[in-house]
Amino acid sequence: MCGIFGIWNTREKPIDMYAFTNAVSSIRHRGPDDEGYLLANLRQGRAQTCIGPDSDPGLNLPGIESQHGQSYDFALGFRRLSILDLSPNGHQPMSSPDKRYWMVFNGEIYNYLELCSELTALGHKFTSTSDTEVLLTGYTHWGVDILPKLIGMFAFAVLDMHKRTLFLARDNFGIKPLYYTFNKSRFAFASEAKALMTLGDVSRKANPAAVYVYLRYGITDNSSMTMWDGIQHLPSAHYLEIDLDSSEPELNPKRYWDIDMAGRSKLSRADAAEQMRHLFMENIRLHLRSDVPVGAALSGGIDSSAIVMAMHQLQPEQEIHTFSYIADDDKLNEEAWMDMIINQARTIPHKTRIHQDNLVSDLDDFIYSLDEPFSSTSMYAQNCVFRLAQEAGIKVMLDGQGADESLGGYNYFYSLRLVSMLRRGHLLEASIFLRNNWQRPYFGGPWLVFRAGGWLLPERLHGLARKTIGEDLLPDWFNKNWFEKQGVDPPPVYKWDRSRDAFRKMLYQSVMETSLPMLLRYEDRNSMAYSIESRVPFLTSSFINFIFSLPEEHIIDIDGNSKSIFRQAMHGLVPAPILERRDKVGFSTPEQRWLNNLRPWVEQVLNSEAAHNVFALNLGKVTEEWQRISTGKKPFNFRVWRWLNLIHWAKRHAIEF
Repeated sequence: MCGIFGIWNTREKPIDMYAFTNAVSSIRHRGPDDEGYLLANLRQGRAQTCIGPDSDPGLNLPGIESQHGQSYDFALGFRRLSILDLSPNGHQPMSSPDKRYWMVFNGEIYNYLELCSELTALGHKFTSTSDTEVLLTGYTHWGVDILPKLIGMFAFAVLDMHKRTLFLARDNFGIKPLYYTFNKSRFAFASEAKALMTLGDVSRKANPAAVYVYLRYGITDNSSMTMWDGIQHLPSAHYLEIDLDSSEPELNPKRYWDIDMAGRSKLSRADAAEQMRHLFMENIRLHLRSDVPVGAALSGGIDSSAIVMAMHQLQPEQEIHTFSYIADDDKLNEEAWMDMIINQARTIPHKTRIHQDNLVSDLDDFIYSLDEPFSSTSMYAQNCVFRLAQEAGIKVMLDGQGADESLGGYNYFYSLRLVSMLRRGHLLEASIFLRNNWQRPYFGGPWLVFRAGGWLLPERLHGLARKTIGEDLLPDWFNKNWFEKQGVDPPPVYKWDRSRDAFRKMLYQSVMETSLPMLLRYEDRNSMAYSIESRVPFLTSSFINFIFSLPEEHIIDIDGNSKSIFRQAMHGLVPAPILERRDKVGFSTPEQRWLNNLRPWVEQVLNSEAAHNVFALNLGKVTEEWQRISTGKKPFNFRVWRWLNLIHWAKRHAIEF
């Protein structure tokens, strides 16, 4: 797990070495164990490797400071968090033996041992035990065809000195980030947007379309666009090849993988549960490969509990450190469930409690670490959990991201499940489903009927329906004139699907477009802010494809149990009381109470000069709605946090609207 950065001046203008090293230094938190640099003059075909103050002097390479004043038009920078092969043999940028290929790589390839054996049989030799060397060797042998072979999380770049091309790739789910920016004279990429912002010539103008999606839906990272007008993501499961001989290269990312939506399993339910258990345990086994201790985030829910119990079963003699957030709200407190796992797996527990004042005091640093705005204060709870892990000396953590999105763990999936039954004409099944879920707290029968009715409405009536229930595409607190001037035509983010497969397609949207991509950004930034590698074993292509091949009733059954087949698969591993849970909490914070208690601070932010510079908001209506919410005249809505977060983000990064 590391931080990578690269820059190419397309017009042969020498790279500003101070700007380059500052950019790499800005992501030191991603890899404080080592640093490395490649400087190249592409036209002359020469390259120089260098090290920095955090590097092992035994590498016997010149220091980066010695190259100031030299003329280079291409450069790679690397910050290392040592996880596999802790020796200097894992140093990057790493080259092929003939010095043709140079790689910087952020992530982990969990099946690197299997790939190493395959490549050895093909005649390749290895000088390290790092997955980086396996990835580089595999790329030199298979080229782009290595991507479907990889089980892991990655964002990497390969410079081909002979062909003069730059190859960038990102893993199937976008677990590891890769940003880039391009103008007529310069292309640059980085693990975090903040590194690109240090260059000075990157626009600080907000991206109006991204601002709209964030404010209206609380969603970010759902496309290649970012909140910055001049910065883009390389999408998940895509690669990009750039011709470095062209002064105006085409940037055309290409998809190399997608979820198999057509596959259908013919396994019985019992066999499907057995296969799911096998795939899950294999994922945990691979994700435990590390030369440093591996801990786990533990919320007390089914997903994190399954991970910890699987770790315990696979490595019964290994100490497991677990890290948990304890909410100071009885409705959100899952400590009893956590303790059940802690006692059964005999883990070494670490717990953190958070006060609302901590959020305010940490806010500027927190916003800076996440790069872009975030949807709720629960992300702060996650941040504090990783801080706790750093204090305990743990460098690798396992986390349950991806299970809710693929296995129907969110409440909105229930309405789609009902819609699917109705569209298939399974009326008796639908009525039983409604009866079994009528008493669900907050999201029971009336809510299900209401939401399902919305999905079943003809598309031409959606706008009227939204206005009727107060969910207009452009609420009054939006500055509608600003969005119109910016050319934003607000479409719904969630795609209405008229087919019988709407439930499965919403699962797909949740995994690949809406929910999971932003949660993975939070996971990456929160963990890397404390130099911790966070691994997500639910997210492998084989596991996700298997889930999508299953019948809908294996995901949410007729009794209303989400993750139904996974619950069955975990019998005998996870304690039965946890498998029988039907509530959904996660890293939830008492956000409404926090903000009510912080009312003077909220009003200070909404009345600040920074707020008046965020032209996307109609501050008069924002203040009016906050007054109604804070006095109980209107139900609490998470949009309050989005207002505050956007204002603080804009101020922290000097964003122009």
